[in-house]
Amino acid sequence: MHRKARAIWAVCGISVAIASVGFLRASGAGAQEVVDLSAEDIPLPADFELVYRLGSADAAARWEEFSSIRSMGFDGAGNLHLLDGPGTGGGGRVVVVDAAGTHVRDFGRVGQGPGEFRAAVQLIVWADGRSAVEDVMHQAYHVFDPRGDFDRMVREVSAGFGITTRPGLRPQRTDAWTLIGRTGRSIVHVNLSSDDVAERTLLEAWTPPGLEDQGPRFGDVEDVVGEVWGFEPEVLYDALPTGGVVFADSSAWAIKLADTLGAVSHILRRPLRPLPATEQIRRTEREIRLEARRNQEDAVPAGQQVPPTVQALLDRFRSVHLEAIESMQFFPEVPVIAALRVTWDGNLWVQRSTEPGASEPGPIDVLTPDGRYIGTFPDGHLEMPDAFGPDGLAAFLETDEFDVPVVTVRRLPQNVR
Repeated sequence: MHRKARAIWAVCGISVAIASVGFLRASGAGAQEVVDLSAEDIPLPADFELVYRLGSADAAARWEEFSSIRSMGFDGAGNLHLLDGPGTGGGGRVVVVDAAGTHVRDFGRVGQGPGEFRAAVQLIVWADGRSAVEDVMHQAYHVFDPRGDFDRMVREVSAGFGITTRPGLRPQRTDAWTLIGRTGRSIVHVNLSSDDVAERTLLEAWTPPGLEDQGPRFGDVEDVVGEVWGFEPEVLYDALPTGGVVFADSSAWAIKLADTLGAVSHILRRPLRPLPATEQIRRTEREIRLEARRNQEDAVPAGQQVPPTVQALLDRFRSVHLEAIESMQFFPEVPVIAALRVTWDGNLWVQRSTEPGASEPGPIDVLTPDGRYIGTFPDGHLEMPDAFGPDGLAAFLETDEFDVPVVTVRRLPQNVR
């Protein structure tokens, strides 16, 4: 969420929304239907049916003793795949349970070879049960068949310096081996069908003035770390079941839907004003960032020792990053939208922001892709699910009183699936 910038941003949130819509029109994106929704919330109950619960310090079976769930996803049969692994070195195995929570299999292990994880950070699951695990130390994706057997490795094509990673990848349901991801403020189509990762730009999201991409940064640590910004309008996105994408790129409540070619067809809006970034809010956000960075452990591949020169560089990066947070700059408002997801059946779940430091989650608006508003789960009642599955399944990742991961799967009512 923190991007490098060289200018100070000073425009209100409504202007941000107008500029974002104007960008789409000026860039030749074609005619879009703008759907303006009411600001009034219709409350939705959040008492979902419990299907099963996994994990906790009191786990009954050894396979259920999770150390750190890093990623999860459902396949089309309702099987839930979990990437689990200890420490900071990445995931060490994939656990699969069926739609009732019964253990099906484990696959994957820590190691140096193909199909073995050095620093597994992300799991992607396709509807047919195939999966891919992103491994940043291999700079590749381990691809597994629906039975969990290793199939092949797809190499990341690096520009040279540094490690490439693609957080937040979403599997497409219309094409084999394809994903939706993000590079900078571009939403990209990622293909894993060959030996090397292939990427093409699907669409360019709107970029606030001053946040234009400066390209790769080299040189001193200070140059590489760059400036830190608070409350930047993040590019949030998810894949639609039809093959298109839904995204938000401004400080306002504005959701855009694009087809498989990246052409925006609909813009959904609610007249909800962003929260002004007061001095107290800025101070709280800065303190949260500083605490998170101080508590962050640098990822170390499993079973490997860090050479002193590398450790010195990591320590230097940490120090410079802390200094950058201390002097961070802020956008004038807190973006309205905090998270955006698409259910298995295609409904949109849009979680709104809360004031920085708030302990309760923000409200979640639910609507159909064509702009029909269904209702809102009130603030403090529901976290955004970590994964949506077929037949209304939704998985939530929590921790127990001993900070042991607990996965709870519930079934959503028909109207919000």
